[in-house]
Amino acid sequence: MQIIKKVLIKQIVTEKSKEKLRNSFNDHKKRLEQECQQLRFEQRKLENKRNMSKQELSQRFQQEIKNRKEKMKLVDFKIEQLDILETGSEITEKEVEALVEVKEGSHWDKIMEESAIVIEDDVVTRIDE
Repeated sequence: MQIIKKVLIKQIVTEKSKEKLRNSFNDHKKRLEQECQQLRFEQRKLENKRNMSKQELSQRFQQEIKNRKEKMKLVDFKIEQLDILETGSEITEKEVEALVEVKEGSHWDKIMEESAIVIEDDVVTRIDE
């Protein structure tokens, strides 16, 4: 029988990976800024239509803009943390699922131990089981 188990993907921080992460964070921040601009544009467009309450419309749009600005603050924080992070340290990037074979006589504790795949510059360097 096979079961699905979660496996952590960890990345060893190098100058190359730091730059890649920084670019990814900056791209995400730009997208959020563009979304804010698009929301402001949509708000002005809808305000010109007479059938909606301007106050209610403004509140909804301001809440969406506020949500995106909070996400931008989080991205800024991640960039600050990235600058502090030392080369050679490991960070958890994401989690994936893996199929694990379970047979009679298997040690359950061993099967359920945390597993990790460690990557350095897009190359698997080790598998911790």
